[in-house]
Amino acid sequence: MATSVDFIEFVRDQLSSIGDISYKKMFGEYMVYCGIKPVLLVCDDTVFVKQLPEVTQKFAECGITPDVGFPYSGAREHYILDIENNDLAVDMVRLLEQILPMPKPKKPKVRK
Repeated sequence: MATSVDFIEFVRDQLSSIGDISYKKMFGEYMVYCGIKPVLLVCDDTVFVKQLPEVTQKFAECGITPDVGFPYSGAREHYILDIENNDLAVDMVRLLEQILPMPKPKKPKVRK
């Protein structure tokens, strides 16, 4: 089951206080961006976040033991973010925006 447009719009609305939040459809699912940094993966109406030490610490500070899952076949295990917990979701995206590196520039396509 793919993510519904209503759900991805709900995710974006939950994070609207941050400002520059957008999403792109990728392979039938969605990547959520803060500015130009990809911060969340949304698959099957579930929000996934990378298992990083800082993310683990943020969950622990909030007294939360997050559920884990695989966003798609062959993916690494991710934490599942309760997007309805608005304070946590906003704090998590702000944290990820700070700690994640800038995306590498795309190489230009070479035409033959």
